[in-house]
Amino acid sequence: MLLKKTLTLLLLVGGLVLSNALWAQNAKPNLPDLPVGKKAPNFTLTDLDGKTHQLSDFKGKIVVLEWNNPFCPFVVPHYENSGMTSLQKRYTQQGVVWLTVNSTNSEHKDYRSADELKTTLAAYDPGYTAYLLDTDGTTGKAYGAKTTPHIFIIDAKGKLAYRGAIDDAPDTEGGKNAKVNYAAKTLTELLAKQKVTTKETKQYGCSVKYKK
Repeated sequence: MLLKKTLTLLLLVGGLVLSNALWAQNAKPNLPDLPVGKKAPNFTLTDLDGKTHQLSDFKGKIVVLEWNNPFCPFVVPHYENSGMTSLQKRYTQQGVVWLTVNSTNSEHKDYRSADELKTTLAAYDPGYTAYLLDTDGTTGKAYGAKTTPHIFIIDAKGKLAYRGAIDDAPDTEGGKNAKVNYAAKTLTELLAKQKVTTKETKQYGCSVKYKK
């Protein structure tokens, strides 16, 4: 009986955690969405080694912006099972630029210094082009990044081609239950110079930890 009660309590707690995380899809701040088809705004951010990157540096390239918080329970499994990192490697090897962006503000418990992030991320053997720090949230807010993960894909003409979820499984299983990976689908179509068939989906995950 005690075991049954304990299991019931654990399920209830787990359900509450998942519900709160899913609620983050619509959580504040209420950011405006960057319309698909619009020219992607330029930005200047530094990576974990202090090197500066601008979106304009990659003119003529397909660019992925992946909003990231390595301590978000929706992000972690995508990295632990190598789903996200294998995706990064597969498409960067085909000439795609993959920029992973962290907009966690310096006062939040999930904030880590560049050196700490390098240590955390190295364990996953990532394949992104650069990991960028957006501590003041300016770039995230310009794009309307609401969750981690949240994916934005920019075509070779510099226009936003896709925004939304990484896949169609809004859970904490890291894509295990996904039938469609929207990022892979969009990138494959763009590389083949085909029309993007899914331009927008509902993002899911933890809220981006912007400064209030």
